Amino acid sequence: MISRERILEAAARVYAKHGFRGATTRLIAIEAGVNEVTLFRTFGSKGALLEAVLGSNRADVVQPHLPDEPQDPAAELLEFVNANLEHVRELRPLLIHTMGEIDERPEAAEFACRGRRMVHDAIVSYLRKLQQRGMADQDADVEVAAVVLTGTVMSDAMARSIVPDVYPPREHAAERYVSCFLRMIGGRKAVAAPVKKSRTRSA
Repeated sequence: MISRERILEAAARVYAKHGFRGATTRLIAIEAGVNEVTLFRTFGSKGALLEAVLGSNRADVVQPHLPDEPQDPAAELLEFVNANLEHVRELRPLLIHTMGEIDERPEAAEFACRGRRMVHDAIVSYLRKLQQRGMADQDADVEVAAVVLTGTVMSDAMARSIVPDVYPPREHAAERYVSCFLRMIGGRKAVAAPVKKSRTRSA
C-alpha cells in the first residue's frame, strides 16, 4: 500500500523544483512511483495535494524557540539565529515558489508568511523580557529590532547563493548578526537587583 507520506514527500520534491504550475500530477506520480489515479483517490485534486505539502512542512518541523526566562542573551540568540538560518535554508526551494505565487494562491501566502510572523513575535516577546530584567535598553524599539533580525535571517538564507560577497562568512554570520543586534538594543548581561541600604541610627 502506498503511504500518504510517500506521496507528500514526492510532491514536495517536485513542487520545490517546478512550482505549482510545473508540478503536474504526472510528474508527482512518477516521483512517488504511483499512478495518477492513486493521487486523486488520496487527495482529490492537485491543489489539495500541494496544499497538504505546505501543511505538512508547517506541522512536521519543530520551530526554534527562545527561552521564557532569559539568562544569556548572546548565547540564546545565537542558538535561535543559527537554528532559523538552517530552517529557512531547508525550506528555501519551497519558499521561492510560494512567494512567487502569493497573488494567485492564498494557501501559498499563508505558508510563506506564517513562519516569519512566528519568528517576529518570538523575538518581540523575548526582547520585552530582556527589558523587564534590565538586560536591554528600556527605550529600544523592539518591534523594529525584530524586523531587522528576522529580515537579516531571511535575507541570508534566501539570497546568499545569489550575492555571496555581501554576507559575512557563513561560519561566522550568526555570531556577527547577534553581536550587532545586541548592540542595537543595548543588550547586556543579567543585572543584579540593587541592594537596599539600611538606615543607620544617629548616635
